[in-house]
Amino acid sequence: MKEIGKIWMNGKFVPFKDAKVHVLTHALHYSTSVFEGIRCYDTPKGSAIFRLPEHIDRLFKSAKLYSMKMNFSKKQISDAIIKTVKESKLKECYIRPIAYYGYGTMGLTPTQNNVDVAIACWEWKMGESKAGKFSGAKCKISSWIKIDSRAQPMKAKAASNYANAALARMEALDNGYDEAIMLNYHGKVSEGSAENIFIVKDDQIMTPPMSAGILEGITRDSVIQIIEENGGYVIETDLDREDLYAADEVFMTGTAAEVKSVTQIDKIKIGDAKPGKITKALQKTFMDVAMGKDERFLPWLKYI
Repeated sequence: MKEIGKIWMNGKFVPFKDAKVHVLTHALHYSTSVFEGIRCYDTPKGSAIFRLPEHIDRLFKSAKLYSMKMNFSKKQISDAIIKTVKESKLKECYIRPIAYYGYGTMGLTPTQNNVDVAIACWEWKMGESKAGKFSGAKCKISSWIKIDSRAQPMKAKAASNYANAALARMEALDNGYDEAIMLNYHGKVSEGSAENIFIVKDDQIMTPPMSAGILEGITRDSVIQIIEENGGYVIETDLDREDLYAADEVFMTGTAAEVKSVTQIDKIKIGDAKPGKITKALQKTFMDVAMGKDERFLPWLKYI
């Protein structure tokens, strides 16, 4: 990672390499942190942050679910994100705001500790999503079960949820795949390790519902709105593993992934083992939206 610009920490900018926390920070030991992943795109009209208000709302919702008393308002965090991007001098970047229980009292109960907030951004390069953009990603049904809201709040984008996801991702990579797909406690399709999932069957687009234990993905919501605005519709329904295997197309959505194609699940080829026509159309349409080329969705862009 290139150390470019500065990192915002509790209202002050500090040099990238000096943005440190104490080894006894509560979140480091007990995963008591929530965060966001946000994209800033280099559009023809200048740098623009994608759906910033929605990301801020979700960050604060996540904090509430973990009883975090934020010391900054939504406006303060939003302004700080814009300032951090400007400070980086990057035209395009990935932005990571994080709120976490900091250093203070050690022990399982976090609420005696202050809630610290940091914001960083870095240059984004197409890495793990590259296969999904061009040739199609190969995914493995994970042996790890997706935790659900009976265990902890899945509507929170919390660090603790991603320990489960990391196990699935590492298992998939160790077995020669690009990504994992996780099933929930009922054996239904949930999501990827860091993406929501859709299937196309007989020109119908389907995706697991919120009750499947998925994160309320902002890219997921964006894609659904784009499809509906273009006259289509998405069916939110429980999906079985066999539905994935039998699908004509499978694609995933996420802030980092955007819209990526899946052409193999386990040892089974999806469709003709190439990115499908609906997936490719959505990839193009989504990037047109992110680049400010679709006037219907210009309110999603915060130009800086």
